[in-house]
Amino acid sequence: MVLLLRLSLIDQIWFLLAVCFFLACCLHCHTYPSGKFERFRLYQLFQDIIRYGKTKKRLQRPDFLRIFDIPKRWFFHFYTISVIWNSLLIFTSLRALILGESFPAWLDHMLTLLRGSLGDLQKALSLSVVLVQVLLWIHSLRRLLECLFLSVFSDGVIHLAQYCFGLGYYVLLGLTALCVDHLHSGDGSLTAQHSFWLQWYHGPGVLLFLWASFHQHKCLVILARLRTSRSGKDAAQRHAVPHGDWFELVSCPHYLAELLIYVSFGVCSGDGALTWWLVVLYVLCNQALAARLSHEFYCSKFATYPKHRKALIPYLF
Repeated sequence: MVLLLRLSLIDQIWFLLAVCFFLACCLHCHTYPSGKFERFRLYQLFQDIIRYGKTKKRLQRPDFLRIFDIPKRWFFHFYTISVIWNSLLIFTSLRALILGESFPAWLDHMLTLLRGSLGDLQKALSLSVVLVQVLLWIHSLRRLLECLFLSVFSDGVIHLAQYCFGLGYYVLLGLTALCVDHLHSGDGSLTAQHSFWLQWYHGPGVLLFLWASFHQHKCLVILARLRTSRSGKDAAQRHAVPHGDWFELVSCPHYLAELLIYVSFGVCSGDGALTWWLVVLYVLCNQALAARLSHEFYCSKFATYPKHRKALIPYLF
């Protein structure tokens, strides 16, 4: 507890989010197979909040919970917010880095609140910070285009709480990139890394980002083709077993690729970027829960579903 209190507010937020999703995953794994708690309203609410899309279709829930349903196709709202928000932050960062201009007062206040005593942050900006911002923007733009022009959505829904959380999540994520304080030594003084120079870890980080992004897109293409390759007006409402690429190893390779993309952000941030690794921890717990729910759906719906496939991590989970 003392160690947690010593962390900055932004670090505490990501750590607590990771803990919440970890506990939610453990609670689901422990209680869902037994079916003993399905009649309790609190448990029904818990299942309703953690599920979305296809994993909600077989969930028995009271009618009053349906008033909180939001179409899953509204996922593109998240990436739209991320693209616009991160465009603004990148523009601000570049002006601070290249022209030496100060951050707007509102942004400086937000960062000071999240990170604590930052000193003159705009003078401490490095290529690592801007690089992560640009990669995050590219990732959000790709996901936005995939939602608009590739993905074939059914009538699946998400909970209103998930929708609101998703909107706030991408705003916080953009601020997080600016809160990474890897430019200071132990005594708070600036290190020599504050200049706009490439570092050795930028190369592996970018390569990992490109590799994971490629496979995520490829897996999303496979999922989209499952919906479009069959005739009939209800084709988009049906599900089939996906095959190819990382689907031969796990049920949710696009979630695994998402995790690796965030790992690439941590690599690009360099040593000392504790904040990004706490984000990675959160993404691991979040995607583990979502992957577990999808894996259970596939196993329950298809009697011939491949037994060797794991949910998220090949051969492990």
